Order: sequence, then C-alpha cells, then structure tokens
Amino acid sequence: MLQNFTIDNLIFFASIYFGLVFLITSLAIVLWTARDIRARTRDNFIVVLSAILVLGLNLPGLLIYLFLRPRETLSEAYERSLEEEALLQEIEGKLACPGCGQRVKEHWQACPQCHTRLKKPCIACGEMLQLSWNMCPICATIQSSGVEPTRSAHASRRIAKNTPPKNQWESLTSSRAIPTDSQVTFIDES
Repeated sequence: MLQNFTIDNLIFFASIYFGLVFLITSLAIVLWTARDIRARTRDNFIVVLSAILVLGLNLPGLLIYLFLRPRETLSEAYERSLEEEALLQEIEGKLACPGCGQRVKEHWQACPQCHTRLKKPCIACGEMLQLSWNMCPICATIQSSGVEPTRSAHASRRIAKNTPPKNQWESLTSSRAIPTDSQVTFIDES
C-alpha cells in the first residue's frame, strides 16, 4: 500500500507540474502573440481576436496566427516608407533628358546627346524658361506659342528710331518697346 501511495503521489505531483508548465507556456504564447500583433497593427479588435485564437487553440492557434499575421511591423512599414520617400526625392532632384534619360544641367537649353529641346529663352530678357511656360516670371513678358520671334532688320530700325524709355520698367510696359505682329517675323524651327 505504501508503494501504491507513492506512485499515486508521484503521478499527482507530475501532473500538477506538467499542468503548470503547460499553463505558463500557454500564457507566455498568448502574451507574445498579443505583443507581436500590437507591433503589426493598430486595430484592437485584431489584437484581441489573435489572443483568443491562440488561447483557445494553443499551438495550432499559434501556427494559424503565424500564417495570417501581417508580414511587417508598423515600424518596419514606417522605415520602408521613409526610404521610399528619400529615394523619390533623390530621383526628383536629378534632372534628366525626357528624350534619352541622360543627366542634364539646369541651365541647358538642349540635351547634348539626343538634341531634345529642354528650355527656351525669354523673348525679352533671355532668362531660361520651361517649354510649357507662356509668361516669363522674371520680366512678365508673354511668350509666343512654340516659336520664338526674331526681329527683322526693318523692325529693329523702326524701334531704334523711337526715343528710348526713361527707365527699365517703362521699357517693359511701353508700347514702343513691345513689337507688334507686323514688326516681328517668326522662324519655323522644324
């Protein structure tokens, strides 16, 4: 009877010990799951649902959770978005020819590789303008549409005969300084 009592006690204590180990391991897995899903999503419902799944199914629940959880944590997603933003800013900062993709400089009128026109000079002040701009932001001169006017010799002599304006602003606003259509000849660049 003493021998039977010891075996029963041994089985009882072993079952209590393994039961406690199983319970502590289960709680540790549930806590790890809750922390892990919290790092991967901001949705509290998903956090609670994942913890209940692992608590109810234990190791199979943990495997299901590992298959279904988001691939990256919130901090990894944030770092990736920062890297993408930095790459995008770096790409936007480098000028490239739209025709051939070769790097070009800000002040170039044309690409030396493929001869694609990059910018046009202002008809009044000569400042480099984007091809799509219709007005110079420096001197406020309306630009012609696509073709650059050049003054004929006759038009230049007629403008030179008029008295010069008193100051620079008057030269920009004076009707004598802005040639009319009859004074300007257009050159087709094609």
